[in-house]
Amino acid sequence: MDTLSSIAEEIHDPDEESFFIFSSPIPTSNLGFIDSHAPFLDISIHDNDYSIIQSQGLLSSKREGGTTGAVLWKITPLLSTWLSSASNPLRTNFLSPSSAVVELGCGISSLLALSLGPLVGKYIATDQEYVKRLFRENLLGNLSTAYKNPNKKGKAQRKGKTGSSSPSPSPSPSRAAARATESSSEIKAENIAFTQLDWELNDALALNECVDDRNGFDMLVSCDCIYNEALAAPFVRTCADICRLRSRSAEREGRPTVCVIAQQLRMPDVFETWLREAMKEFRVWRVFDEVLGDDLKLGTGYVVHLLMLKEESMR
Repeated sequence: MDTLSSIAEEIHDPDEESFFIFSSPIPTSNLGFIDSHAPFLDISIHDNDYSIIQSQGLLSSKREGGTTGAVLWKITPLLSTWLSSASNPLRTNFLSPSSAVVELGCGISSLLALSLGPLVGKYIATDQEYVKRLFRENLLGNLSTAYKNPNKKGKAQRKGKTGSSSPSPSPSPSRAAARATESSSEIKAENIAFTQLDWELNDALALNECVDDRNGFDMLVSCDCIYNEALAAPFVRTCADICRLRSRSAEREGRPTVCVIAQQLRMPDVFETWLREAMKEFRVWRVFDEVLGDDLKLGTGYVVHLLMLKEESMR
């Protein structure tokens, strides 16, 4: 708790928090995507350049259950850059080569997995099944870039016919289509996995099977997943269920799961609905501007909150 209090302000009143946040200027923009019509996007995270495949056709389809995960949204590269920064206090205090991280609503880009996966022991990306194919393509096509630093956790390699390995070349726009044919048997990240999770249909408790020591997760990450009021309650319930995996573990070392919830600010009513639901189960903090930096501070149209399960909600 001391760590969170040093980097964020605890929220006690959802009405006051909403009024304060939406009193700041919010830049006028589209819904929040970078370019939904581009088949490929080139994104830089620190010194790594990634090529991301999108699906505008899937985004505009009539699929029941939504299609917002089919393209890359503006906040995702910003959160990926911030969280993976060597100076970020959340990274230094909560992430290590033995940590387990779960992401809700990962979408197709795999950027958070590529940024945080090399830093931790286990990274579980979750979303609905329709994003799985493109998530895997983007993950596999960019692994050699994400894991190129030998000091980072994990292993990415291309295996030849003889079984020997050599570094894969960094992806480029000209290679993006060809790279989509690479199979998981050729390139793999041993500590990154995708698991289907629908907040309204699936049991989040099954995620503990993905963690080797069945000790829950050190961090839950969610990027721009709250965009209508109907999603607020099932989203918060899923977050709470995942956090209880750590609180129920007999071998827990005393540190609860911290949730990092990043949002683009759109409708006050949607934000207030989420915050009210969250405060029923969690203590909530808003990260200070000086910790977030220029790209995510208030006035940019984004906000980042930290959640920890209340003692009475752990049971």
